[in-house]
Amino acid sequence: MNDFEAYISDPNNIITDIGELPRRALTLINDSIISEVTQFHQGIPGYRETPLVDLTELAQRFGVKSILVKDESSRFDLKAFKGLGASYAIARLISTYLGCKKNLSYAQLRQRKAEYSDLEFATTTDGNHGKAVAWSAQLFGCRSHIFMPKGTLACRKEAIQAFTEEVEITDFNYDKTVELCAGLARQNQWNLIQDTAWPGYIEIPANIMRGYFTICAELSTQSNQWPTHVFLQAGVGSFAAAVALYFYIESRSRQNPMPKVILVEPKNAACFYHSAKQGKPVEVGGEHQTIMAGLACGRPSDLAWEILWPLTSAYFSCEDQITIQGMNRFANPFATDARVISGESAAVTLGLLESLVSNPDNQSVTEKIGLNSDSITLFISTEGDTNPEFYQTLVKAEA
Repeated sequence: MNDFEAYISDPNNIITDIGELPRRALTLINDSIISEVTQFHQGIPGYRETPLVDLTELAQRFGVKSILVKDESSRFDLKAFKGLGASYAIARLISTYLGCKKNLSYAQLRQRKAEYSDLEFATTTDGNHGKAVAWSAQLFGCRSHIFMPKGTLACRKEAIQAFTEEVEITDFNYDKTVELCAGLARQNQWNLIQDTAWPGYIEIPANIMRGYFTICAELSTQSNQWPTHVFLQAGVGSFAAAVALYFYIESRSRQNPMPKVILVEPKNAACFYHSAKQGKPVEVGGEHQTIMAGLACGRPSDLAWEILWPLTSAYFSCEDQITIQGMNRFANPFATDARVISGESAAVTLGLLESLVSNPDNQSVTEKIGLNSDSITLFISTEGDTNPEFYQTLVKAEA
């Protein structure tokens, strides 16, 4: 019996013409935006390009041509990629607040700190996004207020408290906590920096998504291999949508085939999987119990859904065992392959690939998604050991 469930999209529903994407999705991206985003991040102290790892030995054992892994565990020393989105969205908000027609760089914003230091920011988080918002607010000299859902581990709260004292664990799940935080932000005139979009709240999550283009821009200079399959983990979907949109636009400009987007979620919070089965956004209720804390979201972002629904080839709902398998495979490389420290919310994609290729019963699924010896697979390990003690209990180093 598999530890996952799959929903394969009807190939006829995958768009082939750029004009079929919603207009507001297309406004997210162009060459100028990608350049401006990457230049902004390069101006932040501590910026350095994260590595792209080529697991050649593992690819041979798994029967695919390549396994490429973008390792985000060192991004801004936050152990996760989220600082890219939060810093860019906050910088754009401050630039607008200052009445600037052009987006200001980090250095320019810091020079005008006295003009905006009274701004306060708020967000809901399962961990990494909240830490990124708190870090970004501190970076610009502002206060932040972070709200976390019921069941959040103390270590995740403590990690955020390194950047702000205003951290609260609520009595609600993630989606209800988002509603609570949004209400408090309106009441207290805080600026809400949430990475999920809903009617009337688009600009901030759109800029967060734009912030993630830096990952893709770096990728484009790190490898000449064009992926056939991009495995992406989804919480509210903003990260996955940004990457999928980038590859769709780039595939047209480079005249390369659009990679197959494989969306992966935890079973108890598989809102995109269930939405895809119904052909419309649906909410998954409950407590969303999973060790993949960063993906424990029950409601797709409106903007992410608009992008992912027409671009995604397959949706997978996975048990926690899949991500544990992925964490251990990353931690115990074969031969000369590099070791990657990949956390609970990052490794589920590689764990899924191993499950697909190691079980003959999955042949029909691999055939439907075109996974074979010619496949160039891309993974983005979005976090490192953000909970070091828990990571050590799950990962067993092999002799």
